[in-house]
Amino acid sequence: MKALLVLEDGTVFEGKSFTGQGEIGGEVIFNTGMTGYQEVLTDPSYLGQIVCMTYPHIGNYGVNEEDVESEKIQVNAFVVKECVKKPSNWRASKSLPQYLKEQKVLGLEGIDTRALTRHIRIHGAMRAMISTEDLNPKSLQEKAQKLPPMQGQALAYKVSCKQPYLFENKPVPVSFTQFKWQNKGLPLVVFDFGVKWSILRLLQTYGFEVLVVPATTTFEQVKQLNPKAVFLSNGPGDPEPLTDIIATTQKIIEHYPTAGICLGHQILGLALGGKCYKLKFGHHALNHPVKELATGHIEISSQNHGFCVDISKLDFLEVTHINLNDNTLEGFKHKSKPIMAVQHHPEAGPGPHDCQTFFARFYDLVANH
Repeated sequence: MKALLVLEDGTVFEGKSFTGQGEIGGEVIFNTGMTGYQEVLTDPSYLGQIVCMTYPHIGNYGVNEEDVESEKIQVNAFVVKECVKKPSNWRASKSLPQYLKEQKVLGLEGIDTRALTRHIRIHGAMRAMISTEDLNPKSLQEKAQKLPPMQGQALAYKVSCKQPYLFENKPVPVSFTQFKWQNKGLPLVVFDFGVKWSILRLLQTYGFEVLVVPATTTFEQVKQLNPKAVFLSNGPGDPEPLTDIIATTQKIIEHYPTAGICLGHQILGLALGGKCYKLKFGHHALNHPVKELATGHIEISSQNHGFCVDISKLDFLEVTHINLNDNTLEGFKHKSKPIMAVQHHPEAGPGPHDCQTFFARFYDLVANH
């Protein structure tokens, strides 16, 4: 079925829908991972985005029940060069087209994904429309231009849980008022801004008892839970509009050891007085080299963010990691308080496991506080 992808600057790409009819808009970004498309699709950090995979064949190993990062597909649409319709893998329970169709997510193939990626690299991530119904490029361009830009969107509230939960392969809801820690590890409150399930699994693996709470949770509610530490999760959108969350974080860091990943890293940076800016085309890949400044050690990291924090004027913070591709900030810690954060994804779902020592360092920080 013929489909068009039209960018807000009027650039047109013609392809075919492999999931049926539909029309959807969003910010177009590219991901350079050769594998891990199921984790990408279900990562809440991609809410509001149309994801283009640069690897030409996607869908080879199908979809299974285990490799998900949330309860549903989160991307607005999925763009590939060629979708493999018949997967070959013993773990596969369904094909990629089946998976997308069941959740009514538009899939587009047959476009020149290299040309789209190059266009984004030169001109930056931009809004776009995909449609099988409206094949008028001018009309689709106008629709794309009317979409809200990613800058200014407080999307963390949209993907956050509505009530607290424990994680046992899937969320198990609990009550704030009736919850009691079970002595299964160091008590940790995790703020859900779009948390990936692999992060929760690793926090448990490294010795924490994890309670996930909504993004709107107040400092007073955290205090009543009496945790040993607080963790700020990854998530979609712009951190700057999350003023209530930033204000809550400012109180939390005065009382509890705190760590953050991705959006959590950005929120911590803003809460401490830093500034935030949008990257030209973001970091969405499994192969970004990150340098740990204290040791000079190079780690290959998994990344997914469109914004970055500037803490250059905050003398009380120490830069711990930088991105070797563009020298942007990838990690910091407080010089006197138990606060640490990284911009990349040490849980690596998907990606290499080079950075998982982050979880061990956070555990030691909390245990020794």
